[in-house]
Amino acid sequence: MIVLPAMDLIGGRCVRLAQGRFDDATIYSGEPIEAVLSFQEKGAEWVHIVDLDGAREGRPVQHELIARIAGAADVNLQVAGGIREEAQLTRLFEAGVARVVIGSLAVKQPELVRSFLDRFGPDRITLALDVNIVDGEPMVAVSGWTETSRQSLWDVAAFYPDARHLLATDIGRDGMMSGPNITLLAETVRRLPHLAVQVSGGVSSLDDLDRSAKAGAAGAIVGKALWEGKIDLGEALARARA
Repeated sequence: MIVLPAMDLIGGRCVRLAQGRFDDATIYSGEPIEAVLSFQEKGAEWVHIVDLDGAREGRPVQHELIARIAGAADVNLQVAGGIREEAQLTRLFEAGVARVVIGSLAVKQPELVRSFLDRFGPDRITLALDVNIVDGEPMVAVSGWTETSRQSLWDVAAFYPDARHLLATDIGRDGMMSGPNITLLAETVRRLPHLAVQVSGGVSSLDDLDRSAKAGAAGAIVGKALWEGKIDLGEALARARA
Protein backbone atom coordinates (compact mmCIF):
# COMPACT_ATOMS: atom_id res chain seq x y z
CA MET A 1 0.00 0.00 0.00
CA ILE A 2 1.20 3.51 -0.83
CA VAL A 3 0.87 6.29 1.73
CA LEU A 4 0.21 9.69 0.16
CA PRO A 5 0.78 12.64 2.50
CA ALA A 6 -1.86 15.25 1.70
CA MET A 7 -1.54 18.99 1.41
CA ASP A 8 -4.51 21.28 0.82
CA LEU A 9 -3.85 24.78 -0.48
CA ILE A 10 -5.78 28.01 -0.04
CA GLY A 11 -4.13 31.23 -1.16
CA GLY A 12 -0.76 29.50 -1.35
CA ARG A 13 -0.95 28.34 2.27
CA CYS A 14 -1.26 24.84 3.72
CA VAL A 15 -4.62 24.21 5.36
CA ARG A 16 -6.95 21.38 6.35
CA LEU A 17 -10.72 21.53 6.27
CA ALA A 18 -13.12 19.60 8.47
CA GLN A 19 -15.62 17.69 6.30
CA GLY A 20 -14.86 20.02 3.38
CA ARG A 21 -16.15 23.14 5.14
CA PHE A 22 -14.27 26.27 4.12
CA ASP A 23 -15.50 27.99 7.28
CA ASP A 24 -13.76 25.33 9.38
CA ALA A 25 -10.18 25.54 8.14
CA THR A 26 -6.98 25.04 10.12
CA ILE A 27 -4.02 26.97 8.70
CA TYR A 28 -0.59 25.42 9.17
CA SER A 29 2.73 27.20 9.16
CA GLY A 30 5.42 26.41 6.63
CA GLU A 31 5.82 26.87 2.91
CA PRO A 32 4.19 24.31 0.59
CA ILE A 33 7.42 23.60 -1.30
CA GLU A 34 9.31 23.04 1.95
CA ALA A 35 6.55 20.74 3.16
CA VAL A 36 6.74 18.57 0.05
CA LEU A 37 10.53 18.44 0.25
CA SER A 38 10.14 17.30 3.86
CA PHE A 39 7.77 14.54 2.73
CA GLN A 40 10.34 13.51 0.13
CA GLU A 41 13.15 13.47 2.67
CA LYS A 42 11.13 11.08 4.84
CA GLY A 43 10.69 8.71 1.91
CA ALA A 44 7.39 9.66 0.32
CA GLU A 45 7.13 8.77 -3.37
CA TRP A 46 3.69 10.34 -3.87
CA VAL A 47 2.11 13.53 -2.52
CA HIS A 48 -1.59 14.36 -2.81
CA ILE A 49 -2.25 18.09 -3.37
CA VAL A 50 -5.67 19.73 -3.42
CA ASP A 51 -6.12 23.22 -4.86
CA LEU A 52 -9.05 24.21 -2.66
CA ASP A 53 -9.35 27.60 -4.33
CA GLY A 54 -9.69 25.74 -7.60
CA ALA A 55 -12.28 23.37 -6.16
CA ARG A 56 -14.33 26.35 -4.98
CA GLU A 57 -14.05 28.30 -8.24
CA GLY A 58 -14.37 25.34 -10.62
CA ARG A 59 -11.03 25.96 -12.33
CA PRO A 60 -7.38 25.46 -11.33
CA VAL A 61 -6.20 28.54 -9.41
CA GLN A 62 -2.81 27.61 -7.96
CA HIS A 63 -1.25 26.14 -11.09
CA GLU A 64 1.93 28.20 -10.82
CA LEU A 65 2.58 27.10 -7.23
CA ILE A 66 1.92 23.46 -8.12
CA ALA A 67 4.30 23.77 -11.09
CA ARG A 68 7.01 25.14 -8.76
CA ILE A 69 6.45 22.25 -6.37
CA ALA A 70 6.71 19.76 -9.25
CA GLY A 71 9.94 21.37 -10.37
CA ALA A 72 11.48 21.46 -6.91
CA ALA A 73 10.63 18.00 -5.61
CA ASP A 74 11.46 14.53 -6.91
CA VAL A 75 8.11 12.98 -5.99
CA ASN A 76 4.98 12.07 -7.92
CA LEU A 77 2.22 14.63 -7.49
CA GLN A 78 -1.44 13.68 -7.55
CA VAL A 79 -3.35 16.94 -7.93
CA ALA A 80 -7.02 17.78 -7.45
CA GLY A 81 -9.14 20.90 -7.51
CA GLY A 82 -11.33 22.43 -10.20
CA ILE A 83 -9.95 20.45 -13.14
CA ARG A 84 -12.63 20.52 -15.83
CA GLU A 85 -11.04 20.82 -19.28
CA GLU A 86 -8.57 18.87 -21.40
CA ALA A 87 -6.32 21.92 -21.69
CA GLN A 88 -6.10 22.12 -17.90
CA LEU A 89 -4.99 18.50 -17.69
CA THR A 90 -2.44 19.06 -20.43
CA ARG A 91 -1.02 22.08 -18.63
CA LEU A 92 -0.68 20.20 -15.35
CA PHE A 93 0.99 17.22 -16.99
CA GLU A 94 3.39 19.51 -18.84
CA ALA A 95 4.24 21.14 -15.50
CA GLY A 96 5.33 17.76 -14.13
CA VAL A 97 2.20 16.50 -12.35
CA ALA A 98 2.02 12.70 -12.45
CA ARG A 99 -1.72 12.22 -12.00
CA VAL A 100 -4.80 14.43 -11.82
CA VAL A 101 -7.95 13.83 -9.84
CA ILE A 102 -11.38 14.22 -11.41
CA GLY A 103 -14.32 14.53 -9.02
CA SER A 104 -17.71 16.07 -9.72
CA LEU A 105 -17.11 16.00 -13.46
CA ALA A 106 -17.07 12.20 -13.32
CA VAL A 107 -20.69 12.36 -12.20
CA LYS A 108 -21.90 15.26 -14.30
CA GLN A 109 -20.08 14.66 -17.61
CA PRO A 110 -19.02 11.01 -17.87
CA GLU A 111 -18.51 11.16 -21.64
CA LEU A 112 -15.99 13.97 -21.22
CA VAL A 113 -14.15 12.14 -18.46
CA ARG A 114 -14.03 8.97 -20.55
CA SER A 115 -12.41 11.07 -23.27
CA PHE A 116 -9.76 12.17 -20.75
CA LEU A 117 -9.05 8.53 -19.95
CA ASP A 118 -8.68 7.78 -23.67
CA ARG A 119 -6.54 10.85 -24.33
CA PHE A 120 -4.13 10.66 -21.40
CA GLY A 121 -4.39 7.03 -20.31
CA PRO A 122 -6.00 5.55 -17.20
CA ASP A 123 -2.80 5.62 -15.15
CA ARG A 124 -2.75 9.42 -15.24
CA ILE A 125 -6.26 10.00 -13.91
CA THR A 126 -7.77 9.22 -10.52
CA LEU A 127 -11.54 9.29 -10.19
CA ALA A 128 -12.57 10.86 -6.88
CA LEU A 129 -15.98 9.73 -5.70
CA ASP A 130 -16.75 11.35 -2.37
CA VAL A 131 -19.79 9.97 -0.63
CA ASN A 132 -22.35 10.61 2.05
CA ILE A 133 -23.81 7.45 3.57
CA VAL A 134 -27.57 7.67 3.08
CA ASP A 135 -29.67 4.78 4.39
CA GLY A 136 -26.60 2.59 4.20
CA GLU A 137 -25.80 3.49 0.59
CA PRO A 138 -22.73 5.54 -0.45
CA MET A 139 -24.28 8.41 -2.40
CA VAL A 140 -21.85 10.52 -4.39
CA ALA A 141 -21.57 14.21 -3.50
CA VAL A 142 -20.71 16.89 -6.06
CA SER A 143 -19.96 20.61 -6.30
CA GLY A 144 -17.46 20.75 -3.48
CA TRP A 145 -19.60 18.44 -1.34
CA THR A 146 -22.45 20.96 -1.32
CA GLU A 147 -24.83 18.60 -3.15
CA THR A 148 -25.56 14.90 -2.82
CA SER A 149 -26.38 13.36 -6.19
CA ARG A 150 -28.94 10.64 -6.78
CA GLN A 151 -26.22 8.23 -7.87
CA SER A 152 -24.40 5.77 -5.69
CA LEU A 153 -20.70 5.04 -5.79
CA TRP A 154 -21.52 1.82 -7.66
CA ASP A 155 -23.69 3.64 -10.23
CA VAL A 156 -20.95 6.12 -11.12
CA ALA A 157 -18.13 3.56 -11.13
CA ALA A 158 -20.08 1.54 -13.69
CA PHE A 159 -19.50 4.36 -16.22
CA TYR A 160 -15.75 3.71 -16.11
CA PRO A 161 -14.82 0.09 -16.81
CA ASP A 162 -11.43 1.24 -18.17
CA ALA A 163 -10.44 3.40 -15.19
CA ARG A 164 -7.63 2.18 -12.94
CA HIS A 165 -7.54 4.51 -9.96
CA LEU A 166 -10.29 5.48 -7.52
CA LEU A 167 -10.10 7.81 -4.53
CA ALA A 168 -13.02 7.06 -2.22
CA THR A 169 -13.77 9.48 0.62
CA ASP A 170 -16.43 9.13 3.28
CA ILE A 171 -17.20 12.81 3.79
CA GLY A 172 -18.41 12.20 7.33
CA ARG A 173 -14.92 11.02 8.29
CA ASP A 174 -12.87 13.66 6.45
CA GLY A 175 -10.71 15.82 8.69
CA MET A 176 -12.28 14.32 11.81
CA MET A 177 -9.50 11.81 12.63
CA SER A 178 -12.15 9.25 13.58
CA GLY A 179 -10.75 6.43 11.48
CA PRO A 180 -11.57 5.57 7.86
CA ASN A 181 -14.74 3.78 6.81
CA ILE A 182 -13.23 0.31 6.53
CA THR A 183 -16.59 -1.29 5.74
CA LEU A 184 -17.02 0.98 2.73
CA LEU A 185 -13.41 0.42 1.68
CA ALA A 186 -13.71 -3.37 1.80
CA GLU A 187 -16.97 -3.32 -0.15
CA THR A 188 -15.47 -0.99 -2.76
CA VAL A 189 -12.45 -3.24 -3.23
CA ARG A 190 -14.74 -6.27 -3.53
CA ARG A 191 -17.20 -4.69 -5.96
CA LEU A 192 -14.66 -2.87 -8.12
CA PRO A 193 -11.69 -5.23 -8.46
CA HIS A 194 -10.40 -3.46 -11.59
CA LEU A 195 -9.68 -0.30 -9.58
CA ALA A 196 -6.74 0.50 -7.31
CA VAL A 197 -8.63 2.10 -4.42
CA GLN A 198 -7.17 4.91 -2.35
CA VAL A 199 -8.83 5.39 1.00
CA SER A 200 -9.35 8.90 2.31
CA GLY A 201 -11.11 10.48 5.23
CA GLY A 202 -10.37 9.95 8.89
CA VAL A 203 -6.98 8.20 8.82
CA SER A 204 -5.57 9.02 12.23
CA SER A 205 -3.21 6.23 13.33
CA LEU A 206 -0.86 3.52 12.17
CA ASP A 207 -3.57 1.01 13.08
CA ASP A 208 -5.86 2.76 10.57
CA LEU A 209 -3.22 2.19 7.92
CA ASP A 210 -2.92 -1.47 8.89
CA ARG A 211 -6.69 -1.95 8.69
CA SER A 212 -6.82 -0.17 5.33
CA ALA A 213 -4.10 -2.39 3.90
CA LYS A 214 -5.84 -5.52 5.14
CA ALA A 215 -9.09 -4.33 3.54
CA GLY A 216 -7.31 -4.10 0.19
CA ALA A 217 -6.47 -0.42 -0.19
CA ALA A 218 -3.83 0.34 -2.82
CA GLY A 219 -3.19 3.73 -1.24
CA ALA A 220 -4.07 5.82 1.79
CA ILE A 221 -4.34 9.60 1.92
CA VAL A 222 -3.04 10.97 5.22
CA GLY A 223 -3.77 14.60 5.98
CA LYS A 224 -4.72 16.15 9.28
CA ALA A 225 -3.16 13.40 11.41
CA LEU A 226 0.16 14.01 9.68
CA TRP A 227 0.05 17.77 9.99
CA GLU A 228 -0.89 17.60 13.66
CA GLY A 229 1.79 15.06 14.52
CA LYS A 230 -0.54 12.15 15.24
CA ILE A 231 1.23 10.03 12.62
CA ASP A 232 4.95 10.04 11.85
CA LEU A 233 5.31 9.91 8.08
CA GLY A 234 8.52 7.90 8.07
CA GLU A 235 6.98 5.26 10.32
CA ALA A 236 3.78 5.22 8.28
CA LEU A 237 5.70 4.68 5.05
CA ALA A 238 7.72 1.87 6.58
CA ARG A 239 4.56 0.23 7.94
CA ALA A 240 2.79 0.49 4.61
CA ARG A 241 5.71 -1.02 2.69
CA ALA A 242 5.81 -3.92 5.12
